[in-house]
Order: sequence, then structure tokens, then C-alpha cells
Amino acid sequence: MSLEESMKRKIRDIPDYPKKGIIFRDITPLLKDSVLFSACVDEIAKEISGLRPDYIVGIEARGFIIGSVIAYKLGVGFVPARKKGKLPHEKISVSYELEYGQETIELHKDAVEKDSKVVIVDDLLATGGTTLAAIKLVRQIGAEVVGLAYLVELTKLKGREHLPVENVISLAKY
Repeated sequence: MSLEESMKRKIRDIPDYPKKGIIFRDITPLLKDSVLFSACVDEIAKEISGLRPDYIVGIEARGFIIGSVIAYKLGVGFVPARKKGKLPHEKISVSYELEYGQETIELHKDAVEKDSKVVIVDDLLATGGTTLAAIKLVRQIGAEVVGLAYLVELTKLKGREHLPVENVISLAKY
């Protein structure tokens, strides 16, 4: 069985969450399967290692889980992109639209160094709005986004088409 097939057997569909008409792809059953979670981390790390990132930026909250482990595996720094009001130091912020509302994410102004290479990691790519906001934040600091990585991609929402980064990795496509 392929990695993608194994992932799809574990990912739980929750209809009408967080609002009617949305099918939430719950990765928590995948995360509790240590062998499968390790395989996912190993695959993403393998795919992005050639990009030679200096940092992994993980998007709150599930991007923290995946991104921090990938950063550890690659021996690079991890940086959290947080929801508004969660970072204590000087920060920059970007607001964006979600499929079901509006959100704001922030980075510390000194989160990464100018001219460093960054891979942004999240659990799921849908419309691409959250990722675009994270890309804007990283670029405001003067760093380069060299790749994007996800466990899951919802292809019918065409988020990938809106992302100005060449290297986009997703392990399971719906």
C-alpha cells in the first residue's frame, strides 16, 4: 500500500465542520499512528532536504506539529506563524480570507534572518490563503520561501495555482 493510501485510511472526514458544507480532514488519527506519522515526516524531509532550508515556518496549529519535527529531522530552526495576539515580541501581521471567515497571522520581526531560505509547512492546502499570508510575512522580513509542504491537498480548491512558489509538496490529494 502506498503512503498516500495509508494516509487516506487514517484521515477522518468530519462533515459540516467548522460550518455546514465543509468536510474537515482530521489528521489526528494519522498523528497517533507512530509508524505512519514517521513515514510522512521522513517523506517530506526527504523531498525538501535538497532545497537546503535554514528554517521551517509552521503555521498554527497543526503546522507546528509537523513542521517542528521536520525541522528537527533536518537540523534547522523552527519558527511558528501564530494567530493574532499570540506572539509576545515585536511582530508583523497579515490578514487573509478563509473558506469560512477571516484570520490574521503573525511572525516576530526577527523570526528569520534576511536572505535566509524558508520552507513553510502546514497540515492542509485548501484555497492557499493561509499559505499566501505566511509567504508575505517571510518575504517582508527579506527571506526567501524556497518550498511549501503539506500532508493533505484539496485539489478541487486549486490553492496550488495561487502560490508563487515552485516547490510544493503534498502527500495525500483529495
